[in-house]
Amino acid sequence: MDGRDLVRTVRNVGSVQGLRAARSAWRRGRADARELSVRGAERARVPGAAQEAEPLPGGGIVRFARSELRIVVASGGAVFRGWDGAEPLPSYGLAGPHPEPDPRAALEPDKDGGWRVVSERVTVEVSRHGAVEIRTPGGVVLRRDLPPRWWEPVGGGPARWVQRSEVGADARMFGLGGRDTGLRLRGGTYRLWNGGAAGPEGDAPHITMPVQMVVADAGSHLAFHDTSWDGRVTVREGEEGAGSGHDRPGAVELRMDGGPLRSWMLVGTPARVLSGFAQLTGAPALPPSWALGLQHTGAGADDEQAVRRLVSAYRERGLPLSAMHLGGGRGRLAQQAGAGWFRRTPPEDAAAFGVDETRFPDLPALAKDLREEGVRLVRVVGPAVAARPGDEVYETGVRAGAFVRDARGAVVRGVAASGDRVHPDFTDPRTRAWWGELYGELLDQGCSGMWHEAPVPWAKSPFGSMALPRSARHVLEGRGGDHREAHNVGGLAMTRAAYEALCRLRPDERPFLVSGSGWTGVQRYGGVWAGPVPKGWPGLRASLALVLGLGVCGVPFAGAEAGPVPGMSAELYLRRLQMAAYLPLLRAGNTCTEPWEFGPEVLAHARTALRERDRLRPYLVGLAHLARLTGAPYVRPLWWGCPEDRVLRDCEDAFLLGDSLLVAPVLEPGSDRRAVRLPRGRWYDTVTGRAYEGPAQVLVDAPVSRIPVLARAGTVLAVQGDDGRVELEVWAPAPGRKGGGLVVRDTGDGWALSRIERYATRLVEGRVVVERVTDAGRVAVDDPVRVRGLG
Repeated sequence: MDGRDLVRTVRNVGSVQGLRAARSAWRRGRADARELSVRGAERARVPGAAQEAEPLPGGGIVRFARSELRIVVASGGAVFRGWDGAEPLPSYGLAGPHPEPDPRAALEPDKDGGWRVVSERVTVEVSRHGAVEIRTPGGVVLRRDLPPRWWEPVGGGPARWVQRSEVGADARMFGLGGRDTGLRLRGGTYRLWNGGAAGPEGDAPHITMPVQMVVADAGSHLAFHDTSWDGRVTVREGEEGAGSGHDRPGAVELRMDGGPLRSWMLVGTPARVLSGFAQLTGAPALPPSWALGLQHTGAGADDEQAVRRLVSAYRERGLPLSAMHLGGGRGRLAQQAGAGWFRRTPPEDAAAFGVDETRFPDLPALAKDLREEGVRLVRVVGPAVAARPGDEVYETGVRAGAFVRDARGAVVRGVAASGDRVHPDFTDPRTRAWWGELYGELLDQGCSGMWHEAPVPWAKSPFGSMALPRSARHVLEGRGGDHREAHNVGGLAMTRAAYEALCRLRPDERPFLVSGSGWTGVQRYGGVWAGPVPKGWPGLRASLALVLGLGVCGVPFAGAEAGPVPGMSAELYLRRLQMAAYLPLLRAGNTCTEPWEFGPEVLAHARTALRERDRLRPYLVGLAHLARLTGAPYVRPLWWGCPEDRVLRDCEDAFLLGDSLLVAPVLEPGSDRRAVRLPRGRWYDTVTGRAYEGPAQVLVDAPVSRIPVLARAGTVLAVQGDDGRVELEVWAPAPGRKGGGLVVRDTGDGWALSRIERYATRLVEGRVVVERVTDAGRVAVDDPVRVRGLG
């Protein structure tokens, strides 16, 4: 426990109580440190000079005086680099076996005693002292990794290491799981440790990923450093010489406290890079279509009748609602906790499983009635278990040996608001199997999905800023290790346990899972929740930055809070809801304040935003299917289709929703107009129909009733018509240009393959012609078509 943890503990719980808790935490922190091996004196090491090389399929091994480097170019173009014997597996990031090597790529001698691997998409050059350059097929340098450096304890133990890299002077860097300071990673230090606060020189958010997306004039590339240990990334943006010809390259320094020094590199357009990354780390899970509507957290509904009243209130006011979240108390399996299902409680006190039958005497009947109204029940599940004798979950977990233990073999106990907690070791396959079976009761009670809370330590945590001590032991798939390696992948492994269980228990339905914590690969199992964010207006920018950042890290299904909080103004609430209505995951609630409590005008504007979200549901369903097939996020930075546009690379206040829509949320109070930077092409204001030509910066209306949304000329959108059927909304192409779009025909919430239809549009004598493109040619369109943009 460091000084920041001590101060945080005192501030959280008050002077006297805080001092006692801080002293206890300090003593436990000292005990935790003693359980870890003492590093003592360290020995610094660099690779040394290259001595020999061994060609292998797809690359080979270059041996230096004090280390060795394995390079493999996979058949899809991904480049693996592993130092000191590091192999691609075992890995929590990879979806399965590592990709096959490219048989056409070979290791060959290079100039000045170095070596290189040449492939169709990328060239890798290794200098005689261990520097590695990633080049385009044309020879342009995208990234240069300097020789790494290790610090090894003389008495043995995990080595710390640092990897310094250089990128182009014009390059912009994104990723690291998303940061609330902005989409673009500016100069500063970012921690790779799932925590509770974000920003340079601070702790990390709940979801961090060692993934960097770099966009420059020379091309784009993605770097994934596959190690889950604690680390820090220091970013320094480059600077171009003002006519002098002397550029200062951008710099990235990665310092890790342990783990293998291995990485994957992908080169190409942003779309190609994320497609390859999805093949490497796993295709994003496909949420059921109902999960793309509004989800309410259930705040203010303490029993069955309160839930029914809340759902009826939404229906009576014409507000679409798709799901109600249930959570907050341990229920029938732990009624001693005394917390209701919907009271806002710390995640450690969130209900793990079970139902409080005094509050919900017939939950299956409630679930059935709500489902007939189009509303699903989603259960909030906490990552910890109450350590109470007689608790069914606790007792079965003890018998299964499922809980995390310390170095001496005793179960580690944390302290939450209502008693001791123990944590299942989700890195143990046996624990995942035990935990997964517990979801059966929730399914039997009528729950359609699960929401996993993040493991956040509270003021009484004896481990400072963590829920578990660093010395806690984990199975780690049989390898064994401590919490320093397992901490970041805990949420990922928990979501994996739930996903595999739901697929087994309910094989005919696609699981709906959202996690508040995760790591690279979590997209294989479900979505993530991008929060918490700063209060007030800065929280709008933070939410957008987090969702966009997660998208470029391969996690397309993410969202941020849209509901009001105490003290929030009506204007901020509306702007928050209006932006969230265009993000993949829409959740509102968190307090007992509902939109109608702000008055009829705010209610009318909220209704407009939510109904537009419902109208776009078929389009969002299509984006979900395309994300699974291609890895492309629903929400994309403006530079997605034209990364060579330097102005768009610096734009962080708007986003693309798929290829067709540009959304420009209002992020400042009192604004009724805002400037929007447009990519190239013609764009239409979807409300006024006014056309704008890009690339340019334009000033558009943004009244309190809506935020600016622009449609790309020529695009075809699948939307929901007034009669509930899917219809095509077509925006007229610019004169002399053509357009088109993809429409996905969803086959329900099962696993059947959906049909993807391609449409083409063109302008003929002032009339828009829409045709469906098939293998046999172009045919007439069956769906109703609504043409816009001609007047």
